[in-house]
Order: sequence, then structure tokens, then C-alpha cells
Amino acid sequence: MNTDLLHRLLDVDPAAGPVDLLHRARGERHLPYLVLAALARDGVRMGRHARAELQRARDRAECYAAVARDLADATGVRPIRDLPLAGYYPPDLPRPLAELGLVSPTEATLWQAVNRLVTDHPVESVEVTLFGERPRHTAVTLRWPGEDPLLDPWYQVRVATAALTGDLATVPVRPYLAADDHVECLIALAEEGLGRAFLAGDVIDVAQLAGQPFDPVETAAVVAAYRLAPEAAALLDLAAEHVPLGSLRDVRTVLETEVAPERRRRRGRHRPLRPRHGTLLRRTVIRHRWDEALLLPAGDATLLLTPVADYLLGPEGTRPTASERAAALAALSTWDATAPGGPDRAPCTGLSEPRHR
Repeated sequence: MNTDLLHRLLDVDPAAGPVDLLHRARGERHLPYLVLAALARDGVRMGRHARAELQRARDRAECYAAVARDLADATGVRPIRDLPLAGYYPPDLPRPLAELGLVSPTEATLWQAVNRLVTDHPVESVEVTLFGERPRHTAVTLRWPGEDPLLDPWYQVRVATAALTGDLATVPVRPYLAADDHVECLIALAEEGLGRAFLAGDVIDVAQLAGQPFDPVETAAVVAAYRLAPEAAALLDLAAEHVPLGSLRDVRTVLETEVAPERRRRRGRHRPLRPRHGTLLRRTVIRHRWDEALLLPAGDATLLLTPVADYLLGPEGTRPTASERAAALAALSTWDATAPGGPDRAPCTGLSEPRHR
């Protein structure tokens, strides 16, 4: 990985100089930090503001690594995608980290991790999304400001009970991800292709993975089992235009026989998964006795009460009206007053979905 590759990926003439390369990189949210690191390694002159920006990116990566270690020791959640991929980058070219993604074995450990994050960091936003009903999966995204809230991306930690959420239509939720570390990283990268086009940063990730000992037949079989053969093939085809694939070249060859069967599978009849997003009603004092969220029917709506905040559930991408929000707050007030043991009582286990659906 060097500045020559960055010039090719970003379609910048090397003769234009480092300023144009950095300007083009700012079109991808976190890629400027990798460009800055590459320029620093090449000895390019930079002022204190550029050096400070690069240092803040390094501080962010170190913070995410420390948070992941702490939560793994305390709760058993483990990192997925971004942080593991960073381990394949050289020390003087740290991988930009958009977020810290964590997968939790249970809902109880998810909320333990969330409680710890809210306690230890200046969290300003806690977003919750539910996937499915029986079984139900939960994803929580927590955000807090960077050192410079205007110039730096905010810290973002996502904890979920499902490792891979699919495309919500033809590729299902896959709760568990179990493979060798470098194979897991390839799978997590391919999963990104379900929701967006692959970017220059994805190609650089592949370049760092290319030196790992991928077994072609075994890797292709695992990728196919996770329903990602078309995305993995597309990612490797794009990467091959810019970087040597190493052992991944043979993986791409074997994958070819898996692409068409997966595409046929996706053309079958599927029941779309409609995620429900929580609109924040109020933050609460941490309910330390809770190890799961509570679904509470409120007329035609559903409230989601969690160990750290309470929400009004609705289809993702929609916002409640003022009257719906007022009714939800009134229902919360009633629950506060009538809940046995007070509003912070622990919810019962094995709760079913409200029957008004």
C-alpha cells in the first residue's frame, strides 16, 4: 500500500501533487486519514494542522481498540469487520475506522455492553433497531463527539445480536460468524456490498488481506454458505483491477461456480424483513437490573423500554407525528405510575410481541 495505489484508486494524476490527492480523498469520509499517513510515511511536508488531524485519527483507533478489549473482557462481545481488518495494516499506515462494530452472543450481554459505554463515555445518541420478531435481533448504535466535533467524525459504536443482517429482502439475518479471522474479514467486507457500491477503501482492505493463507475451496464454500458469493466475486474483481490478489485469486476462481446458484436463490419468493426503528422519547437512569428490553403496547403503537432509554417503535425511515409522540409519552407516564416495583423494575423474561399487530 503506497501513494501510487492511492493515486490510481482515486483517479488523481501523481503530477498534481499531494494536495489534490488529499482533496479527492475527502470524498470518502475516513480515507483522508490513510492518505495523510501515507504522505507522512513518504516524508511529504505537512503543517501542524495536518499532523494534528492524523494524530486524532490514531487516537480514535486506539480508543476503539481499548473499548473493544474492555467490553470483550467484561461482557463477551467481540469486534467484527473494521477493527479486525485494521490488524492487517502496517503500523505506520493505520486503517481508518469509521465505527467500532461489535457482535453480542445474547441480548443480555448487548445491554451490559451498552450500559458500560454509556457510563464510561460522553454518549449523546443511542439509536435502537429491531430485526424480526421471533427470533428478534437488536442493534444499538451509540455516538459521542470527537475531539473536534466539527472537523472529526463522531465516535460510533454499534453493538448487535446478529453478526450479519443481510439485505432485509433476499439475504436473511445470519446471527453467527465463525471462521478464521481473515476469512471473517472477507465475509464482512462482502456483506457491505449488499447495501452499497464498493469503494476505494474496500480495495485497500483486500490488498491487506491478500497475503493471508486463504484455502480456495474452503473459503469459497464458507462465503457461499453465508450467501455472499456474488458480492465477494464483485469485490475481488474490482480489487484485481488495482492490486495483486495473492491467494485470493484462486478463491475468486472457485467462487465462480457459486455465484449463479446464489442469484437463483435470491429470485425465489421471500418475505421481506421490515426493521423497526426506535424514536427516542427519553433517556433514563441506567436500569441496572434489566437484561433485556421491554415491548409495551400503547394503543396502535408499540413502546420499546430499554435499560438506558425509552423509544416509540416504527418502520425504519419514518418519523412519528406530534400526536403519536404525545400519546407515547402519556403511555410512558402511566407505566411509570403503575409498573409493579416502580418504573425501573426488571422486565419478565420470555416476553412476546404485543398482540395488536
